[in-house]
Amino acid sequence: MKKHNFYAGPSIMSRYTLDHCVEAIHDFAGTGLSILEISHRSKEFTAVIEQAEALFKELLDIPEGYRVLFLGGGASLQFAMVPMNLLRTRAAYLDTGTWANKAIKEAKLFGDVNVVASSKADNYTYIPKGYTVPADADYFHITTNNTIYGTEIREDYDVPVRMVADMSSDIFSRPVDVSKYDLIYGGAQKNVSPAGVTFVIVKEDALGKVDRDLPTMLNYQTHVDKGSMFNTPPVFPIYAALQTLKWYKELGGVKVLQEMDELKARVLYDAIDNSRLFVGTVRPEDRSIMNVCFVMKPEYKELEADFLALASERGIMGIKGHRSVGGFRASLYNALPLESVNVLVEAMRDFEAKH
Repeated sequence: MKKHNFYAGPSIMSRYTLDHCVEAIHDFAGTGLSILEISHRSKEFTAVIEQAEALFKELLDIPEGYRVLFLGGGASLQFAMVPMNLLRTRAAYLDTGTWANKAIKEAKLFGDVNVVASSKADNYTYIPKGYTVPADADYFHITTNNTIYGTEIREDYDVPVRMVADMSSDIFSRPVDVSKYDLIYGGAQKNVSPAGVTFVIVKEDALGKVDRDLPTMLNYQTHVDKGSMFNTPPVFPIYAALQTLKWYKELGGVKVLQEMDELKARVLYDAIDNSRLFVGTVRPEDRSIMNVCFVMKPEYKELEADFLALASERGIMGIKGHRSVGGFRASLYNALPLESVNVLVEAMRDFEAKH
């Protein structure tokens, strides 16, 4: 039976990426060695990391003056690394979910944090609006997509200060005006690579402004100067990331990915909105196209386990909702085909017809 992978992360990868990775595990670049055992200082791997940075810049149209870094530690390390490198006295944060909240907690270790707005009181069912970003903040931090709650910011804000964004789960799902950001980061295990590497897009002139002494490994400048090769980088995930980026280019780039993602989300949200059993958990204007959260209507809540059982019978994997929301969550990352969404919608309709 074909499996349909809706897991929130680590998540589905393209067949293109998987096939090239399998080949490289056996013989990388004709070396007779596996990508799992090659030296990161070899000319073959140096070419990989250089190509990966170049394709990041090409696909996202990253301007001059920015570097793309491939680091370890996940986005969770960036929650601390960002303020360590950028926060002098005060930073502004938008609280839109669990990961934004974790970033706020870490930032408070390095200076004052102004939470300009939060939707926590309403269980993060919307993106706050109508707030003011203080002009004296060192930077403004946002989390563009909230995997647990299913909300998303799909625009590039204009603010009077430097802007930082965690784009772990929606990078490459839409064109981004990178020039509006001084730093973009994300764990790669959604739209880029298997877990183990973190991407950081950093504007070089944003660095070197804080007075504190920085640990060598936690200083962005260290990795800029060494081209992400100060220490042994996550070799295999970077190779996998390169394959994903090549696939994106072959498909036609980010605008094509955006069209594909918006279609998948529209098909699923239409099914939810027209259902007598299911209901979405997020205000329509703030719905994520990456993570679709929905539940059974209150009068049918006892049927949730039955629907999960039916989904499993049909090869639908990973749709159980996070405990903070309950119900169901379908993650529609770039590598997920429309066919899988259609299988899920068919299961929803069949279940509704039965009940």
